[in-house]
Amino acid sequence: MLIFNHSGASTFTLLGVPGLEAQHLWLSIPFSSIFVAILIGNGGILFLVATEPSLQTPMYSLLAMLMVADLVSTLGIIPRQLCIFWFDAHDISTKGCLVQMFFIHCASVVRSALLVAMAFDRYVAVCEPLRYNTILNWTMVGQLALLALAKGVVLVLPVPFLLQRLTFCRTVIPHTYCDHMAVVKMACGHTKPNRVYGLFVILLVVGLDLLLIGVSYALILHAVLRLSSRDAILKTLNTCSAHFFLILISYVPGLFSLITHRMGHIIPPHAHILLANFYLLVPSLFNPIIYGIKMKEIRNKISKCLCKKDTQAISSKHKDVSA
Repeated sequence: MLIFNHSGASTFTLLGVPGLEAQHLWLSIPFSSIFVAILIGNGGILFLVATEPSLQTPMYSLLAMLMVADLVSTLGIIPRQLCIFWFDAHDISTKGCLVQMFFIHCASVVRSALLVAMAFDRYVAVCEPLRYNTILNWTMVGQLALLALAKGVVLVLPVPFLLQRLTFCRTVIPHTYCDHMAVVKMACGHTKPNRVYGLFVILLVVGLDLLLIGVSYALILHAVLRLSSRDAILKTLNTCSAHFFLILISYVPGLFSLITHRMGHIIPPHAHILLANFYLLVPSLFNPIIYGIKMKEIRNKISKCLCKKDTQAISSKHKDVSA
């Protein structure tokens, strides 16, 4: 059981977007729209992968796991955020704050690990196509999923226990959710272990994962450049394009968020908070769009489902007219 030493205080107060408190109701419009789009987009792809036998392959299974991580992260952020925007429900219990923090950060680590697994999938598909089904079998997919989950849990679980030792001088968090460093800044006293561990996790997750993804794509590029046909080169690169765009929208917003955080006094506080939110939400929003556009199998299944619905609607209308 975690005990926080702030005169017996058992709650934190999430301020929302500092400097834009008067615009919270207006801010709820884009965030609620993003929330609905993420639920529909990711839920729709998950439904297709679960129900269509042709999509039950290692690549789409990894994609489904990625979208589950996206949904966990989104559900950890936006519902609580909308409570702040709509109902001025700023208070959150310390246990609730820690649970939210754990799931948001754990989902981010798992997500990054799954991107590495998907890079490995693309490497095998391009460099070892004849052995793809042998290497990327269901046992390997299960092991990759368990490794991603274990990495998230092992790296993030120490965070709340490190927070246990802190004494909190302030309880008003200038954020829309319980971010680790935002909570650490509320403490007085020695917070160096928390800051060092947070930096260690960032370097291990982002640094190591990007290195592994970079190695995979370097090997893929080396294999592609050895192809003699221009059409073969374009076709091979196209098989990796969706994952490559996924990497860009996953890490580039985080880079901007890190830069603005370092620029501190130059960037207004509300810009920090909005970027921190978009860094987590933008990948979840665009993943279904990217895979829906770039992957022919998903595009065909979506078209088939829409056509089926249109056909059913037209037939029911004819029945009503004839009746």
